[in-house]
Amino acid sequence: MSPSASFSLRQPPPWPPERFREPEAAVQRLIDIYARNTRFLCDSFREVVAARGAAPGRIRACYPYIRIRVETYDEVDTRLSYGHVAEPGVYQTTVTQPELFRSYLTEQIGHLLKNHGVPVEIGESDVPIALHFAFPEGSYVEGEDIEALKRPLRDLFDTPDLSVTDDSIVNGTRASQPGEPQPLALFTAPRIDYSLHRLQHYTATAPGYFQNFVLFTNYQFYVDEFCARARSLVASGQYEALVEPGNRITRAGSLDAAPAPLPRMPQMPAYHLVRPHHAGITLVNIGVGPSNAKTITDHIAVLRPHAWLMLGHCAGLRASQRLGDYVLAHGYVREDHVLDADLPTWVPIPPLAEIQVALEQAVAEVAGLSGWELKRIMRTGTVATVDNRNWELRDHMEPVQRFSQSRAIALDMESATIAANGFRYRVPYGTLLCVSDKPLHGELKLPGMASAFYRKQVGQHLDIGLRALEILGQMPPERLHSRKLRSFLETAFQ
Repeated sequence: MSPSASFSLRQPPPWPPERFREPEAAVQRLIDIYARNTRFLCDSFREVVAARGAAPGRIRACYPYIRIRVETYDEVDTRLSYGHVAEPGVYQTTVTQPELFRSYLTEQIGHLLKNHGVPVEIGESDVPIALHFAFPEGSYVEGEDIEALKRPLRDLFDTPDLSVTDDSIVNGTRASQPGEPQPLALFTAPRIDYSLHRLQHYTATAPGYFQNFVLFTNYQFYVDEFCARARSLVASGQYEALVEPGNRITRAGSLDAAPAPLPRMPQMPAYHLVRPHHAGITLVNIGVGPSNAKTITDHIAVLRPHAWLMLGHCAGLRASQRLGDYVLAHGYVREDHVLDADLPTWVPIPPLAEIQVALEQAVAEVAGLSGWELKRIMRTGTVATVDNRNWELRDHMEPVQRFSQSRAIALDMESATIAANGFRYRVPYGTLLCVSDKPLHGELKLPGMASAFYRKQVGQHLDIGLRALEILGQMPPERLHSRKLRSFLETAFQ
């Protein structure tokens, strides 16, 4: 956005670019540039408010960037599916909140320096930081202050710009301009800022508390069980803390009583079982439906988690299944439609061996079964995901025929969306569902059966999910981050 001719442009003094061969020093420079520029915006905003909008000019500060120039086709000897570029060229990404991403950025830059043997350049980009994203966590702005301004806020500061906030890099639809650097990361700084802003809104927890291993569920029962187990795990010293909505933190030694629930819960509350270096587990109750599943995974993806799993309930579609049996998805019928514009339905969503093995191993360990007895309670097959909760109320001959042709064994509303977005965002994914009814066979839970069913099954199901993530957390990155999720010309950052 170019400033109006009637306004001068106020910016902090330029910060000349510099090359680095040490990742820690490069990240520190990113932190310094970002901190100075956001502080400039916040200080300027306070001045504008004090002057009721009588600012001498338009105010702008920009994101820092990381740039690398590679000049050879030297083959990179690495087992990782990321950490290197595919061909010579200039690669660049803008960066936001580098302190939050310090460990991640240090690792990614370290891979580049090691694999290509050339320095990285750190400097200021020409991409403005929107005022809304410059305020530190916990800031509060009075609406009356904005209304009192003599000029529209957009005349004075840059505001969120949807033209630079999209998933074109992720979707492989970005059209590069001649002479323009190639993307170094899947997300630009404005795209990340947008999601960080929304995460706080949807989950009522700060993005910094999110862990690298994520469980999604659509039932409050799982939340209650998770919190109970989390307190025990924190008390035993296996985890550092439990963080609940409202950023309420419970640490070892303060486990006498659970904190009172918030007076108003967020749309998709998140709970974080914290370990150092974000190696713990996050549980998010996403509610019902593929739209919610897409919304939350769109935003969590910018945190670059190592894996996410869906734990929920489903309709069993086979006569041989029983209520309480498990379904391990190895394929998906995508009738959710929320991702049709981003990931065409003709794109297959492959099962990831590492995830599948971890889930099967977890079921075996928690249930204490093996061989045929294990197969008796856990069936592997295709899960169909629909966007119509009451599909049974329409003429269902057509959908049932499709389910049969696809060899579907279960039906739900979120799994395919979560798996497809995992595929799209290069986040390892998996699904383990529990059969809660069998509508095609007239097996619905009778009065009183629901409570008993949930008491019996939810605890075991959650234990399986936690154990599966523990197994995944012990894997080296080169095993967990599958090459199946990478396209022809991938970004260097995970």
